[in-house]
Amino acid sequence: MTPEMMSLAGQIEQSVELLRRRLDWDRSHKRFDELTAMSERPDFWDDAQAAQKLMRERTKLNDQMEAIQSLESDLSDARELYEMAQEEGDKDALEEILDLLKNAKARGEKAELEALLSGEADGNDCYVEIHAGAGGTESQDWAGMLRRMYVRWANAHDMKLDEVEEHVAEEAGIKSATLQIKGENAYGWLKSESGVHRLVRISPFDSNARRHTSFASVWVYPVIDESIEIEIEDKDVRTDTYRASGAGGQHVNKTDSAVRLTHEPTGIVVACQNGRSQHQNRATAWEMLRARLYELELQKKREATEALESTKSEIGWGHQIRSYVLQPYQMVKDLRTNVETSDTQGVLDGDLDQFLAASLSHSLTSASDTDDSGA
Repeated sequence: MTPEMMSLAGQIEQSVELLRRRLDWDRSHKRFDELTAMSERPDFWDDAQAAQKLMRERTKLNDQMEAIQSLESDLSDARELYEMAQEEGDKDALEEILDLLKNAKARGEKAELEALLSGEADGNDCYVEIHAGAGGTESQDWAGMLRRMYVRWANAHDMKLDEVEEHVAEEAGIKSATLQIKGENAYGWLKSESGVHRLVRISPFDSNARRHTSFASVWVYPVIDESIEIEIEDKDVRTDTYRASGAGGQHVNKTDSAVRLTHEPTGIVVACQNGRSQHQNRATAWEMLRARLYELELQKKREATEALESTKSEIGWGHQIRSYVLQPYQMVKDLRTNVETSDTQGVLDGDLDQFLAASLSHSLTSASDTDDSGA
């Protein structure tokens, strides 16, 4: 093989070795066989909730093992193809082999990151809350752009998406919105998006075409199942009902079906308006409140994570995690990892993976450093 091919092959081998070690191949393969046998029992689906949980575990193990086997297969194919190309003097095949190795290397890097998603709730679905900051129409339009960005990201990763709540602004954008994103490791990937996002651009709402700075906050927390017990005293929760907002016409509720819950000890507020009845919205809101309180407990355990109070502070200068500059130059920069790109439109269209991967690696490195210093 050429030096470049040998380097790529070596990196793929390292990824395979690392992934096998993290997965504990023999133990995981045995567990997969156990889950497969259990799923074939006639009474397996008698307890639907337990069955779904086991099937999710089986699917995750299967995907992890297939990822490793796919890398091993590509590496073997590349070596065989290279030998054939050498025998036949086929120079064109060398480019194909190089592309095969490059693609395998990229998949290996992604699989390594996914293998690190081992937090308590990393594999869960998640809620994404977006709130416009001060600044009226400018910030509300920016909040709407962020909502679109996360919708595009979810669609690109074949994740399902439900709109839980949305308050549409008068002129443009949104005052707030809550999305539920459903997919493998949704929370693990998106949890680092919590914080304040800053936009700098020439305002489309300013007749003098001046540059404006806008802020919006994002809060991400995991969907939790019934196996996780979160105790909430009824007396600690204030319930408010109101009419659901919408685009107008038949989509606007004529009754106070939307529900807002306020957990007074913590100040946490959740709202739901997408259900057909107040009863449905109330049930969903309680699920969201349980999830928020669970996330609060998770956050207390994460030593390397920014203190909770900083996410409750003013949505403005000094608290942002990422800047999106559209004028006078094009740049999106994450202020925690220093990852940046000039492809601003790509990011706003949902291409967030480089930022999510860097944040995941950064948080794991920070946690490791914290553990080492405390040892």
